[in-house]
Amino acid sequence: MSQDVEAGKLPALEPDERTRDRVLTAVLEQGPVSAAQLGTFLKLTPAAVRRHLDSLTREGLIEVKLISNAKTGAGRPARRYVVSRRGQTEIGDDYLEIARLALKEISGFRGEAGVIEFAERRFAKMEAKYQPLVDAAGSDVAARSKALAEALNADQFVASSNSLNAGTAMAAEQLCQGHCPIQELASTFPEFCDAETEVFARLIGVDVRRLSTMASGGHVCTTHVPTGRAVVRKLAGTPAKSVPTGVQGLSKRISTHQQERP
Repeated sequence: MSQDVEAGKLPALEPDERTRDRVLTAVLEQGPVSAAQLGTFLKLTPAAVRRHLDSLTREGLIEVKLISNAKTGAGRPARRYVVSRRGQTEIGDDYLEIARLALKEISGFRGEAGVIEFAERRFAKMEAKYQPLVDAAGSDVAARSKALAEALNADQFVASSNSLNAGTAMAAEQLCQGHCPIQELASTFPEFCDAETEVFARLIGVDVRRLSTMASGGHVCTTHVPTGRAVVRKLAGTPAKSVPTGVQGLSKRISTHQQERP
């Protein structure tokens, strides 16, 4: 150690292992996050951040998500880092086990209906928050889907909405999410994915279909949004047969996981 370091004029270097753990924890707390953002947050040089990110990626503890511009979809996708399933396990997720046990208790007392009710309440705040943002996009289904993607992206869901088959009868938006904060919990209780899909249908105003979820092993959560139809608002709790929007009520319909494509 140099005399300057001993005299307190320069910060002592951290052991690599400690810095590695700081980077991993920061990705967990801040992700999806860029290398530059991590460097600023942790006060590390770009070279140090890159070295640890590369190492953590090789170990499978973090992974890269490519984020498109939610507004236009133009430009080169940005690289953002999130913690992988393996990384979640290494960090430790006691909260997840507590949540699982709590939901199993609810299921034991009230059955599937209890879990569904819990999941619906969990997404009610999301729906209330996003509704004015989506409504501001007007009545165009594609515009509403893109507005929803922008709202999700602002909340770090790494979301995008891309147009498919424009000008044809198969025209649609593909709404994707590259990050899910409850991925592990939803893998045990797919009712959470079902509730989110139902909320998307009500927000956008058309029937939507979940094609894949990260909770069931997909790389991203993908929702098919048909755009060749008029928007019809559907309120929470409204029977699907009375309004041609959304899918059947959660307690009466097939799980979206059974609709998924590989």
